[in-house]
Amino acid sequence: MDVTGDGLPWPSWQQAGIACLVSAVIWLLLRRAKPTRVGTELLPAFFEFGLISGLYTIWRLARQLPFTHEAGALDRARQIDDLQQFLHLPTEISMQHFVIDHDWLARLTNGYYATLHVPGLLLFLVWLFVRHRDKFPHWRNGLALVTLGCLIIRFVRVAPPRFIEELGFVNLSDRYGLGVYGPVGHGISDQFAAMPSIHVGWAAVVACGIFMSTKSKWRWLFVLHLPLTMFVVAATGHHWWLDGVVAIVLLWGGLRLDTAIRRRRAAKRVPALVPAA
Repeated sequence: MDVTGDGLPWPSWQQAGIACLVSAVIWLLLRRAKPTRVGTELLPAFFEFGLISGLYTIWRLARQLPFTHEAGALDRARQIDDLQQFLHLPTEISMQHFVIDHDWLARLTNGYYATLHVPGLLLFLVWLFVRHRDKFPHWRNGLALVTLGCLIIRFVRVAPPRFIEELGFVNLSDRYGLGVYGPVGHGISDQFAAMPSIHVGWAAVVACGIFMSTKSKWRWLFVLHLPLTMFVVAATGHHWWLDGVVAIVLLWGGLRLDTAIRRRRAAKRVPALVPAA
């Protein structure tokens, strides 16, 4: 297990890679074996688990990529701040002042940011696979594409709001624990990889995926996961508002791309009409 700054254990890339390999082997064996009811049920489960484990492995490996430059990160952050002021968006520091005035809310905000995004995503994927399997591939592909987009864009270094000294942020992770970032210059999720927010991207997958996959009245409750995540990433000073907006746009583009590819494949499967002689 890898342990983050808050002491929370997450599977390492090695463990995820082994899980991916084992799932792939079992999937191949089940596919070649004599069809049974149990095997037919387990076949798609091992396929999806192996695929998700493989994507997680890539994500964990990407987190370890070394960055040797920080050039322009602070300047880009100030440019984002100027743009947000031009757009009259509420300032991130005003959100933090609001939560710090209520100690319980500050602790809850800090804990929400540090602990919920990965478990929430995993629970969503399990629920979607079990209850709405026909919709699972679409949202799994959307998750993969938004994560890929976040990993690529983060090579453009951007500092988080709390790194801009004149804004006066308090590091909630230092005050309340549950730190999630390593030293500056290490990993894809390091301190100068604020743009875009993968927290918001994954929250958008969960909130929008639940809303679009079920007609239950409870879906409105889970939609709140997205605005709550956007609030906590701003109040903790880890991300700019636009970091979250970019992540949502990436998810939208990924889902549109997946839909277009599916429609094109479906059109090719439709047999061409042969005109009567």
